[in-house]
Amino acid sequence: MTRLDRWLQAKQGKVYRYKMEKIQYALDLLGHPEKGLPVVHVAGTNGKGSTIAFLKKLLELHGFRVGTFVSPHLVTVHDRICINGQPIPEATFQKWMERIFVLEQKVEQVYEPFRYFEVVTLVMLLHFKGQALDFALIEVGIGGLLDTTNVVDPLVTLITSIGLDHQDLLGSRLEDIAEQKAGIIKPGVPVVVGPVDSIALAVCRKKARALQAPFYCEGVDFSLKDGLFTNRTNRLGNLKLGLAGRHQENNASLALQVFCLLMEERRCPIEEKIVQRALETTTWAGRLENVGKGGRIYLDGAHNLPAIECLVDFIQSFSEQRVTILFSALKRKDFKKMLECIEKRVPHAELVLTSFAYDGGLREHDCPDHLLYVADYAQFIKEWEMEAKCDERLFITGSLYFISEVRKYFLK
Repeated sequence: MTRLDRWLQAKQGKVYRYKMEKIQYALDLLGHPEKGLPVVHVAGTNGKGSTIAFLKKLLELHGFRVGTFVSPHLVTVHDRICINGQPIPEATFQKWMERIFVLEQKVEQVYEPFRYFEVVTLVMLLHFKGQALDFALIEVGIGGLLDTTNVVDPLVTLITSIGLDHQDLLGSRLEDIAEQKAGIIKPGVPVVVGPVDSIALAVCRKKARALQAPFYCEGVDFSLKDGLFTNRTNRLGNLKLGLAGRHQENNASLALQVFCLLMEERRCPIEEKIVQRALETTTWAGRLENVGKGGRIYLDGAHNLPAIECLVDFIQSFSEQRVTILFSALKRKDFKKMLECIEKRVPHAELVLTSFAYDGGLREHDCPDHLLYVADYAQFIKEWEMEAKCDERLFITGSLYFISEVRKYFLK
């Protein structure tokens, strides 16, 4: 681990006040690397990563050079910053980190030190600037309005979903959270919105109208159903998805609508066969990802109630089989409601709780007494693989940080 790696790692878990003035000041000193990037800016409570995965594949197979910025990472921090699926090289990452390390010494004379996410975002902007990208798909960290990424001038903005999450930062009401997500909408820039509650939709629509931003709503202006995508100008059929789960239809639909807008803006033809191949070959680590021997184990990064509800929908298709769910989460999340949802909707499943190596993760004393707790999840998985019958299934879920750690166990 280098000196710069230690500097970055020391910032993990630290909470600082949001200050857009700080990031703007930093960008001034860097010469504004965010200017001119062909950005698709993606916010949403859930579905951001999967939607970006679909959109990336659609664009790549049509011959475009595509940068992606997502969080958190499942293996290394380099995975957050990719070009055509290839993570930023270590030497390049270190070069940009050195520049930001030096920059921080100037910035902290006026503001507080950089947060972890701010450092990685600045690395991404510096890296993407010199890469002659056709498109940069940039995922919001938290919220939108006050997010570090909200310094870009996007071609399209996308809000995948709006639900209750990060209430400590975004507000306790759905309207408050919707206001934060809608903060990425820019004057005159098309905005695509997924299936959201009517209250949240009204907030987004009002913001778009005020900024004269063309507004496209899933289920009204476009849809994907039974393998057929339609919008005002396109009809694409025989579409199969490479990602499991009924909710992925929504994510693919959003990706297709954004893709159509980008192709229209670039005056590029859409090849139906390439669209079919792109959607069918899309993969996304940690989202109903099949791992282990025999395809019996799934990793899913569901980390809030809406995401758990989507996972439960998928698990219900295994009602005739024995199902075990290994769960861990961050303490700051509403994990008790997540557990209640699992117990209520899949009562046939065996629910097992565990801990993982993260400061804010669940510990045994946090877990409800009536549920089984195991201290060593790796040993539990090993024993399950040895003892479970071929038709049994194990779902591992509750936190992307937990999934990241478990995934390393399977990659050994």
